[in-house]
Amino acid sequence: MKKYCCLILLTALSFTLASAQIVNVESLRRVSDSAKWSGSAGLDIDLIKNTKSIFKITNKLRLQYNNGKNLYLFMNDLKLEQIESSSFVNKGTQHFRYNRRISERLKLEAFAQTQYDAISDIKFRGLVGVGPRLKLSKNDNYRYYLGTLLMYEHEESSDRSIDILRDFRGSAYFSFSLFPLNNLSIVSTTYYQPLLKQFSDFRVANETSVAFKIIEDLLFKTTFTYNFDASPIVGIPKTQYELSNGIVYTFN
Repeated sequence: MKKYCCLILLTALSFTLASAQIVNVESLRRVSDSAKWSGSAGLDIDLIKNTKSIFKITNKLRLQYNNGKNLYLFMNDLKLEQIESSSFVNKGTQHFRYNRRISERLKLEAFAQTQYDAISDIKFRGLVGVGPRLKLSKNDNYRYYLGTLLMYEHEESSDRSIDILRDFRGSAYFSFSLFPLNNLSIVSTTYYQPLLKQFSDFRVANETSVAFKIIEDLLFKTTFTYNFDASPIVGIPKTQYELSNGIVYTFN
């Protein structure tokens, strides 16, 4: 029980070029199907010095409950970033997802998400969605998944002159989780999210993570995230990407 109450303070080295917008849920799912409770917690503190001094704090929490038939997944990410002597820039994401097992390979999943990101000028973004998730392989060491969801999006910009967006989007993703060695995992997911009324307005994202087990329940993880938004908020670049390295503590 002590593991469920642990507060883990971890320091990571991070090189950040921009901020991610689409949450990669595959990186949150625990591999074990037998453990009922599992998750991870961490506090990353980044001190970066190049042409500017950057101070960043990131808090991450993952909790999952799986009883074989139903899976509940919750995540909370909070980030504070300060460049030189400027004020802190806030970013946060809260995500809840439910999976219902229909058959060995088919699940029905539903999710709700809230997000804010000062760097991307997003005051608030709310998402709810539902759709099927298909497991394409039976080998637990080499897992492939395909999912398609319909989601409703509500987005408000920090700029009050920009209209509030209320739209329906599709969300299709392909994911694989590879475990070639006991101490090595590779997880990658690619998303495609078009606006249903205008397919030229779409988002594409990929997140790929490589994790090495240092000791039991302690991993070193490298993650590359790429995001493309064909119609971002005015003044925000279409392409954003991030490369980060860190230590992750997990429990089950």
